[in-house]
Amino acid sequence: MSQAPLPPQLQEQLVRLQQLQQTYQVVMSQRQQLDREQLEVNRALGELEKMSDKDIVYKSLGAILAKSTRKKLIEELTERKELLDMRIKVITKQQSRTEEQLKELQQRVQQRLNPSS
Repeated sequence: MSQAPLPPQLQEQLVRLQQLQQTYQVVMSQRQQLDREQLEVNRALGELEKMSDKDIVYKSLGAILAKSTRKKLIEELTERKELLDMRIKVITKQQSRTEEQLKELQQRVQQRLNPSS
């Protein structure tokens, strides 16, 4: 016995649900990448804070290391940290919005699939 085809509106909702799930996966991946980068910056800043201004420091420029000053590296990393904090804040809001949209759409689809519940 074959099932009746799904109504077009329900099919559209299911496609939208899949798109939202993919978007959510991308957002989560971006968030994880930003979190890793933020951790790396925080560790580097922590190490630089332990050093004195007389210590020789280097920064990575692609495949080479370039001599720099502790103060300059701290400034650069602090700017990078602030930018990362801002990007994490934005991606967190996007994550929350996507989660809400997913929940709402899942409920609507579930109600359409199981109207008796």
